[in-house]
Amino acid sequence: MSDRPSDSEDLFALPQLESGAPKSGFPHPEMFPLAAYQIVHDELLLDGVSRMNLATFCTTWVDDQARRLMNESIDKNIVDKDEYPQTAELERRCVRMLADLWHSPDPATTMGTSTTGSSEAAMLGGLAAKFRWRKRGGKGIPNFVCGPVQVCWEKFARYFDVDIRQIPLRGDRLTMHPDDVAAHCDENTMMVMPTFGQTFTGLFEDVAGISQALDDLQDKTGLDIPIHVDAASGGFLAAFTAPELVWDFRLPRVKSINASGHKTGLAPLGAGWAIWREAEDLPEELVFNVDYLGGNMGTFNLNFSRPGGQVVTSYYEFIRLGRVGYNRVQSATYSVARHLASGIDDLGPFELIHDGDPLRGIAAVSWKLRADQTFNLYDLSDRLRTRGWLVAAYPLPADRNDETIMRVLVRHGFSRDMADLLLADMRRSLGQLDKHPPTVPLTREEAGGFTHSATAVVSTETLRHAAGLDR
Repeated sequence: MSDRPSDSEDLFALPQLESGAPKSGFPHPEMFPLAAYQIVHDELLLDGVSRMNLATFCTTWVDDQARRLMNESIDKNIVDKDEYPQTAELERRCVRMLADLWHSPDPATTMGTSTTGSSEAAMLGGLAAKFRWRKRGGKGIPNFVCGPVQVCWEKFARYFDVDIRQIPLRGDRLTMHPDDVAAHCDENTMMVMPTFGQTFTGLFEDVAGISQALDDLQDKTGLDIPIHVDAASGGFLAAFTAPELVWDFRLPRVKSINASGHKTGLAPLGAGWAIWREAEDLPEELVFNVDYLGGNMGTFNLNFSRPGGQVVTSYYEFIRLGRVGYNRVQSATYSVARHLASGIDDLGPFELIHDGDPLRGIAAVSWKLRADQTFNLYDLSDRLRTRGWLVAAYPLPADRNDETIMRVLVRHGFSRDMADLLLADMRRSLGQLDKHPPTVPLTREEAGGFTHSATAVVSTETLRHAAGLDR
């Protein structure tokens, strides 16, 4: 059996394409590679266009050189440091570069690791805090204090037997505020976890203010509570576009940071980083020294075998752009965000929550609907889908879930021209909704993948992921 059809055969006339794709049991016969490829390729046409998915935080544009490096590294297992020592060396260089970027006292000795994403990195930071708390004599079940968070932190609390204390939102507050922190801390608080680039709104939480509040708490009670910063989105932004904003290891109370390389770090999907302030902030109990494929290595990941391409490509981006290039690229995304925010504000029926100010949050725009409209944001999201735009509409966290907002993530590759196209389609959609107002506005469930509720058929976890509320 030839591994390809002859030149006289038409691909779509082959028996394999006439019978359709296997969908239930494991298939028995073989299939021509071209036929199998065409089946999978054509089915994926039903997916949305990733660059028009304005709900996702993840990288949707990479250059040709990055694609080549990913392809050249497709068979490299980064864990096998004996067989692929240079890939391991690039990882070590990236750790030192990030430690330097985030102002570690001694980047050369800072401990850190690549991960499959920021969720794994966040869990490693949380586990380190739990082990440090236990070493200080903590007993029972530890807790951590936070504001509105991604699902990964709820998973961490459940999987690793930790209480999560989410500070309720009140008044016009949409983030955790420093003056709310102390009341939720006690002797079992293993860390306070501010989000530097909140998922719901894109706003930064005040890490420096929270650190000062914990300093004051220590002066009054003796409790010395560390900070872990979830900088999944903001870590690769503020360091370049708002260097005067103090949120990182310049604050001695910040012991660890997680960030996502495949978000604003510009790396392909599957890249995360966990960095500790100093070597002693990563407990030795979390490091496993194992013999693997001819060498001895230390590992402190949740995953073991992992592809090396994302780290290779991250290093490529670091040296290609440097501080100057990252500042230029990230500043461009903020410029587009501010332009988009101005255009959305001019449309009339919206009230901006985050306008893309680099001192207040990530390169994103979020807004809510002014009162007395004949439609809701789910209706608008549904109309925009007809033009291919995926724009998230979803309720705020539990104590404010009576209010729905929308959010656009402005990523590398989302140009000013694309922003103008989106604004034109928003204006067109508003005109259609004004001319033909829905008799009954869409509900969260009817709106589909950008919402979640207790009664939805699709799981909360799945829906939050679709809206970009998880990593």
